[in-house]
Amino acid sequence: MLSRLKGLSRHFTEETLRAYLVERSVRRDDGCLIVRGYGDKRGVYQKVAGRAWAHVAAYVVFVGGYDPGLDVHHLCGVPDCIEPTHLRQVTSADNCRNRAQQPRCRNGHEREVDPTNGRYRPVCRVCNNEAQKRWRARQAAEVAAARAAYGRQAG
Repeated sequence: MLSRLKGLSRHFTEETLRAYLVERSVRRDDGCLIVRGYGDKRGVYQKVAGRAWAHVAAYVVFVGGYDPGLDVHHLCGVPDCIEPTHLRQVTSADNCRNRAQQPRCRNGHEREVDPTNGRYRPVCRVCNNEAQKRWRARQAAEVAAARAAYGRQAG
C-alpha cells in the first residue's frame, strides 16, 4: 500500500511510518493532531517522510483503503492536521466545491456574490478596476514617451 504513495521514502514500513507520524505530532484541545513537518510555517500542508504529504501518509497508515485518484480532505479545515477521524477521500471537484470562500479579497474589499451560482465572485471588481487604471496609465506614459522620441507632440 505504501508503494502507491508519491514521494515517500522507501525505507518506511506501515509500522515505522505510523510511529514516525505520531512522534512528530501534538494533540490540540480541539481534537486535531498537528504534525510538525519540514519548515516552520504552521497552518500549511506539511511534508514528512521524504516528500510525501503528511495528511496523505496519515490516511494511508491510519485509515487505509487509499485511492491515488482521489484527494484527501480535512473535515476540520486544518491543513496540518493528521487526525484519522478528520480525514476522508473525495474527488477533486468535491474538494474544490467544499472549500470555504473568503468574504473579503486579499486587499480587504467586500467580495460580491455571483447571482448565477450564489458564490463569491473569483475576482474583486475594485481591485480589478484599480489594476486597469494602473495599466492604462502605464500605456499612456509609454505612448507619450514614444511620441516624444520621434519629436511628435502629445495630444
